[in-house]
Amino acid sequence: MPEKALMSWSGGKDSALALYYALQNPAYTVAHLLTSVNAHYERISMHGVRVALLEAQARRIGLPLTQLRLPEMPSMEEYEHALLATLGGLRAQGVAAAIYGDIFLEDLRAYREQQLAQVPLRGEFPLWQRAGADLLREFIDRGFRAIIVCVNERWLDASFCGRLLDHNFLRDLPPGVDPCGENGEYHSFVFDAPYFSSPVPFEKGALVRRTYAPVAGTAEREPDDPFATGFWYCDLLPTETAE
Repeated sequence: MPEKALMSWSGGKDSALALYYALQNPAYTVAHLLTSVNAHYERISMHGVRVALLEAQARRIGLPLTQLRLPEMPSMEEYEHALLATLGGLRAQGVAAAIYGDIFLEDLRAYREQQLAQVPLRGEFPLWQRAGADLLREFIDRGFRAIIVCVNERWLDASFCGRLLDHNFLRDLPPGVDPCGENGEYHSFVFDAPYFSSPVPFEKGALVRRTYAPVAGTAEREPDDPFATGFWYCDLLPTETAE
């Protein structure tokens, strides 16, 4: 009998492709989407996408959406407490596994598995150690469509923000940038997928630059900290009428 699983859903390309594989795996029944949300701004954490667009994705996938709602600047303790409480609630509903779109970050996978073990849930990683350029080409060729919603200016300039994620985007990436942005170089929003009932309608809004300062009371960030820099965000405006 297939196990019930949750999909750790960021709204971006990696989670979208991982879900594609999970939906075809007879060992699982994907029963929930789980997304971290900044409750102060009502946007997907780090990606900056409005919750209304996240909810539009979930409707088109046809799966219930659970939001891990976090304060504006949560501490690790606050994040982990909220995460474990949410995962525990899903475990009580029969969920046995959590699916992630991680590709090669060993420390991140180890952290996820450490947290899951406390529930307990098993972690599944359908994209693990696949070549980034191959994954991105597959994503595009299978008919997924996405737009770049955030770039880290350490690696990419503002002109990349708001671009469609297509073969031209892959061709234009500078040397040293991971094709899938696995080091945080960029984030995306998937507005169409083979398993969407229809595309998510939106309009491009303002392009905004934001910086992230060290949390009060902590040491200054190290020079190689990927967050000690500026980020460009392309705001996406929902255009869907009320359902």
